[in-house]
Parts: sequence; C-alpha cells; structure tokens
Amino acid sequence: MSSREGTGPRIDIYARITDRIVADLEKGVRPWMQPWCAENAIGRVTRPLRHNGLPYSGMNVLLLWSEAIARGYAAPIWMTFKQALELGGAVRKGETGSLVVFASRFTKTETDTFGEEIDREIPFLKGYSVFNVAQINGLPDHFYGKAEPVRDLIERIDHADRFFANTGAMIRHGGVQAYYAVSSDHIQMPPFQTFRDAAAYVSVLSHEVTHWTAAPDRVNRDLSRYGMDRTERAREELIAELGSCFLCADLGIVPELKPRPDHASYIASWLPVLADDKRAIFSAAAHAQRAVAFLHGLQPAVSAGREAA
Repeated sequence: MSSREGTGPRIDIYARITDRIVADLEKGVRPWMQPWCAENAIGRVTRPLRHNGLPYSGMNVLLLWSEAIARGYAAPIWMTFKQALELGGAVRKGETGSLVVFASRFTKTETDTFGEEIDREIPFLKGYSVFNVAQINGLPDHFYGKAEPVRDLIERIDHADRFFANTGAMIRHGGVQAYYAVSSDHIQMPPFQTFRDAAAYVSVLSHEVTHWTAAPDRVNRDLSRYGMDRTERAREELIAELGSCFLCADLGIVPELKPRPDHASYIASWLPVLADDKRAIFSAAAHAQRAVAFLHGLQPAVSAGREAA
C-alpha cells in the first residue's frame, strides 16, 4: 500500500489539488463531472460514499469523482486503509490511495498590543488517503454488489419537480436563456420542450436554483459585483456549476454532459481565478455545499445526517 500524495507543507494541499483541476480545465475537461454514461458506471447516480453509506460533501465530492473518472472505478464507496482492515478486508499490494481533505483548527497563544495573552484559532486543511472498494479484497459481499437499479425516468423527474416546487422559488418559462434575475428574484427557464430531455432541463434548473440561494434571506452570498467584475462572475458561476453537480447527484439525475455554449467561456474565466487563488476551488465547493444543504432544508422531510464532512 502506498499513497500518491506527498507529506509537504499543509498549504501545498491547496496548490496540488488546484493545479490538477487547472490541468484538466486547460484540456476543456470539467473534472468534477461524474462518468454517468461510462460503461463501467453501475447503479444509481450518487455522490461518493463512505464505508458506512454516508455521502461525502464539498471538495471531497470533486476529488473522488475525479479519481473515479481517471481510474475507471464503477463503485462509489471509499474507505481508509484502517477501515478496510476493521471490515475484514485488505488493500491490495501496490494500490495507491486517493486524497480527501478535512478542515480543522488549532489554537495559538499570542500577545496583543497591550501585552495580554490571547488565544487565536487558526484554520488549516489536512489530507488523508482513501481507497475505492475496487482496490480492496475480502470485504463483506454487499460492498461489491451492484447498487440499486436506476429509477425509471418518469419517477426520477417527478421527484425532481417536487424538490424544486418545495423550494418556493419563482420559476418562469419563456425565451431562449436560462438565468436568475436578482432584481425580481425569479428564475427564468426556456420552455421545457426546448431541452434535449428532462434530465437536461433539471440540470440547468439546478444551476439556476443554486444562484437563487444567494439572496440575503437564504445563504446570503454576495452577488452585487456579478455584473461588473469578471472575477466575481467567474467565482459565482463556478459555485453554480458545482451546486448543479451536487444537486443532480442527490436527486439521482444525470447532469448535462453536453457542454452548453457558455461553458467554454466559463472555463476560460475560471482558469485565471484558480491560477491566482489556490483556495478558490475549495471556497467554491464550500459555497456550493451550503447552497445545496439550504435547498435540502426546504424539503418537507430532511433526513438526519444527510451531509457528512
């Protein structure tokens, strides 16, 4: 067993992950797109899952989806080396782990300008390795079994329609553009029948409803400079892109794989942002996670512990 990730300074985690994402974007590839249509994909659409079935969230969703694409893993379940042992399994010799991260804090005592000692909490990011069940032998049979079958299309879309209706968002249809209008607080969508299929409609609506969460009485994400500052626009569009991917996975809907005409310009705008700020993708993933969690919180019944770190 070995880990591909080095043990350099903690700040290097931001740089290593960002550089990997930038390399994919420079090829025109959005690395957070789950290989929904790949032949090796099995079962229902889902986020990456822990050994206990809890879904990963935020940045870890992007990291593990990207790893699943790169390595061709079909199963969505991941665990640490120790967890595999505890379950009676063993990581195969020569397998390399995949990086996941968690945020923590440590307390540092400093002296202020008055000579008084104060405790200051300093956030940091820590990484550790997990392995896909495809890399592990000897686990209980259910870890290798096929996931539940994909639900039939009508059921899936009805489920999504109820989800969006429960948010209370004002959704209007007409025209040829999809957008969220801040001034009138409404989402504008082209007519349903103009989309390739129902899943494509849900994917685009997921993007716009992520924008909708930004209002002050929702998650309060500042959009005041969206129309004036290209960098702020790029950051918000990245949040909405990730929010759409997270939400589609939660709804069991295949996201829009075919790039929209504006995706090329979005990718071009994300590259300088990510190059200048190695923490930008982490911030975008965190904002997207909060937006999607807010939308889940508007549903009639929210499962306890839906979101895992």
